[in-house]
Amino acid sequence: MIGKVHSLNISKGKGTSKHPVTEIEAIENWGFEGDAHSGNHIRQVSLLSIENIMKQNSINQGHEIDLVLKPGDYAENITTQGIDLGKLKIGDDLLIGKDVELKMSKIGKGCNNHKCDIFKKVNSCIMPKQGLFAIVKKSGSLKIGDEIRVRKCLK
Repeated sequence: MIGKVHSLNISKGKGTSKHPVTEIEAIENWGFEGDAHSGNHIRQVSLLSIENIMKQNSINQGHEIDLVLKPGDYAENITTQGIDLGKLKIGDDLLIGKDVELKMSKIGKGCNNHKCDIFKKVNSCIMPKQGLFAIVKKSGSLKIGDEIRVRKCLK
């Protein structure tokens, strides 16, 4: 599978939408430079596809919700394009751009009891089922448009 980076997103706080940046440094065993979710844990970087965001926007419009969500609104660090994230498994690697390597570490997440900003706006959130999480295996720079290549884990 080959796709590309549609958007890169970071935030200073947790539980909020992220704002887009044109490029970012991925730091081995840490996450994205300047992002609140970085740290020594299994959810260093989050991913969601633009295709899933657009699909959710269509569903929202069908329920008369006057809100169009954009990359970063679900607090994902990388908005992908052209990759079926639902086919990835824990242990799969993503090779992004020239240097960066991520290892898939978690599929989905539980919503916290306080509900995120998105849930408050549209009464639903796709990250718990469609969001993926990864650790940074190899540092490097990322920019919008970088190619994403999937290397499947041989388990």
